[in-house]
Amino acid sequence: MNIIIGTFVIGAAAVLLWLKLPNGEWRLASYLASIDTFLFTAPRVLIALLGAGFFAELLPENEVRQLLGEEAGIAAVLLAVVLGPLTPGGAFVSFAIAAAALKTGASPVAAIAYVTSWSLFSTTKIFAYELSFMGRRATLLRILVSLPVPFVISGLSYAW
Repeated sequence: MNIIIGTFVIGAAAVLLWLKLPNGEWRLASYLASIDTFLFTAPRVLIALLGAGFFAELLPENEVRQLLGEEAGIAAVLLAVVLGPLTPGGAFVSFAIAAAALKTGASPVAAIAYVTSWSLFSTTKIFAYELSFMGRRATLLRILVSLPVPFVISGLSYAW
């Protein structure tokens, strides 16, 4: 139910903001940009969700529960933090993997640690973009400062 309410609120806000645009040219441009974004995103989301469903069926449920389930405790968080950066691809891949792990018995805390770790320390992003744009020193400093974040987020989500 929360998804429906959230979708309605965001959609209503988008329509109100769209109506406040100063002229028809801007409204048409925003409409066309929205269509482009939808056409770019929709197939990827569909494939990611289908992939997550198939991946969840292939995952051995008892091993996932043992390694990433509630009873694994801090070891599940540590494993998730290590696996996050090793995941290639973008958000469609990492969130699909997290969803599949949740479906097969991973704890929400482990899934949150995994996604947080991926978003902060994705080796693909670090090597392809961050090092080349920001340099070694800034990248290393950012990584060091960010190291505790997945653990803090996991602790907060566990307490929640």
